[in-house]
Amino acid sequence: MLVKWEGIVIRSVDYGESSKVVTLFTRERGKVAIMARGAKRAKSRLSAVSQLFTHGYYLCKTGPGSGMSDLSQGEIVDSFRELRQDLMATAYAAYIAELLDRLTEQEEANPYLFQLLYQLFHHLDEGRDAEILCRIFETKMLQVAGISPKLTACANCGMQREPFVFSISQGGLLCPACLETDPYAFAITSTVWKLLRLFQVFDLERLGEIEVKATTRSQLKHVLRSYMDEHLDLRLKSRSFLDQMERISPGGSD
Repeated sequence: MLVKWEGIVIRSVDYGESSKVVTLFTRERGKVAIMARGAKRAKSRLSAVSQLFTHGYYLCKTGPGSGMSDLSQGEIVDSFRELRQDLMATAYAAYIAELLDRLTEQEEANPYLFQLLYQLFHHLDEGRDAEILCRIFETKMLQVAGISPKLTACANCGMQREPFVFSISQGGLLCPACLETDPYAFAITSTVWKLLRLFQVFDLERLGEIEVKATTRSQLKHVLRSYMDEHLDLRLKSRSFLDQMERISPGGSD
């Protein structure tokens, strides 16, 4: 049976001498793996459409069982050329793709996540603020994983008493009265936790110009990375590469 999916390539792995196993995140079916036979050959009609980050329509042949579908043909909608030519943007896109891959299950349709991924790659391709886009994505993926930090009130008592600190173990903000429940809680500015709260509900279609101070960026990264390291058992190769790129880039993080 032939099926047609709108998808974005989030992983591409060589298979044998001439083929690739391509992981798509599709609008209709969520994450699916397909076999692109002969895609490694330079003149293959499947070569371009199976490239990482490519957005397109994929016509696949599925069998009666649960085996991998074969890619018959593809039509590119957007190759995100500018993103590919910018090494830093590519590093962010690779991290976004791998995080999405690791936090989603096979064949669980999620049109919201597909649209989010498309919007992120579109903004990266336009040269928008990759670091903040990444922080927004991390925040939303914590929601997908069901472990979002509580950012509307104290995670311990539910009261709205500032100044808040952030507790990794308690799962969010702590008010002054509950500070003693976590001796490792650390201070963050109100700008940081308010931005994180905004990121949880923010629609990327409304993205305008982004201006975030360096100190705020540093705290956002520290909060999200620390939280993810504690609550998610993930070791991402793309994150290590991204961290290296940020350290050597002008104005990069320490």
